[in-house]
Amino acid sequence: MRYVNARTVAIVAASLFVASSQAQDAAQLRKDLTAVIALQGLPCGEVVSVKTQGDRDYIASCKDGNRYRVFVNAEGRVIAQKQ
Repeated sequence: MRYVNARTVAIVAASLFVASSQAQDAAQLRKDLTAVIALQGLPCGEVVSVKTQGDRDYIASCKDGNRYRVFVNAEGRVIAQKQ
C-alpha cells in the first residue's frame, strides 16, 4: 500500500467526487482514478472502466490489464490496492 501526502489527497479527493452530468461523471471519474493510481506510483496507463463498490470505493480496470481498488480509508486517505 502506498500513501500520498495530505495536500495531494485533498486535491484529488475533491475532484474525484465532483462532476455535473452522468457522461461527464464517468469520463471524469476515469481520469481522476488514473491520476490517483499514477500519483501512488502504480502502473496503469489509463483507467478504461470503473465499477462502484460503495461510497468513495471503486474497482478501476486499466488499459494495461491491471486492476485496483481505489477508496478513501477511515483516516481520510485515498488508497489504491492492486487486485
